[in-house]
Formats: sequence, structure tokens, C-alpha cells
Amino acid sequence: MPPNIETVLYSHPDIEEAALIPIPDEEIGNQIKAFVVLRNGQEMTRNAFDAFCAAHLPKYMVPHQMAFCAALPKTSTGKIDKVQLQS
Repeated sequence: MPPNIETVLYSHPDIEEAALIPIPDEEIGNQIKAFVVLRNGQEMTRNAFDAFCAAHLPKYMVPHQMAFCAALPKTSTGKIDKVQLQS
């Protein structure tokens, strides 16, 4: 069974939070966009993120897009608000 993408992202020591959303794509159906919050003081380049994902995920599961964020939006219950991420 393939790994869970968010579980793999959370296994990186520099990633504090991560969320994924689908981005509609006419050719392949959906692309994956990752939103990543780094731990305090940590830095990561897009290339380092891509390399980590490529080393731990099958190619079709590697996010096509990504964004580093200072924080992820939360719902009133404290869960990551993926609806806000899509807007």
C-alpha cells in the first residue's frame, strides 16, 4: 500500500504542519498542492522539498505545487481549514 502523503510530510523533522488540496487539472484530473509550515527557525528550498518527497513517495504522489506558509488557517474546532486553502 502506498504511503499517506501527509504522514510522509510530517515525518520530515523541519515540517511542523502540512495540508494537501486537490487542484483541478483538465489533463490528469487533479494535481496535488501542498501547504507547508516549517518549525521555528528552519529553512527549506523548493528543491529540498521536492527531493524529500521524491525519496519517500511514488512519483504520482509527489505534490505538483507547494507553498510555504507562516501558519495554516484553522476552523473553530482547531482543525486545518482546507476550504480556506482552496480560495
